[in-house]
Amino acid sequence: MALFLRDLFIVAVATTALAAASVGPARAQQATTHSHDAASPHKLTLNHGRKWATDEPLRAGMERIRDLVEPQLGAAHADKLTPEQYKALADGIETEVGGIVANCKLEPKADAMLHLVIADLGDGTDTMKGKNTQLRPALGLVKVTQALNQYGRHFAHPGFKRIRDLH
Repeated sequence: MALFLRDLFIVAVATTALAAASVGPARAQQATTHSHDAASPHKLTLNHGRKWATDEPLRAGMERIRDLVEPQLGAAHADKLTPEQYKALADGIETEVGGIVANCKLEPKADAMLHLVIADLGDGTDTMKGKNTQLRPALGLVKVTQALNQYGRHFAHPGFKRIRDLH
């Protein structure tokens, strides 16, 4: 099992790099649907060394996504989640992302950074739903978890807990 998890992590890192290099038109459209006309950054960064400001709808939505994801990680690592369970989890995440986007009140540069996280969440949920047939749904869950942790590293969200070791 340790070998499987190490391999899963290696594939997740490679998948992240490939996804970053080749964002498809549908994902690009989703990421720009809620635009404040800020220049689209290509890399998640801090705001001059500080975390980006957040608002209550964003913080609440990201907490709910984290609360959906973290309890499923053990079952995913044990290869016990069914395709239907991955799809249901992805649907829940997408519902929360929709609420975040609909209620976004961030300044344009913070909003642009948030959309990089949202794009990663979308890539992850697509994989969880089986839309990327070359990747297992578990790798989509890894991508979502990485996106949540990136959010926590780059956005001011008091009390947001990083999801511990992915393996």
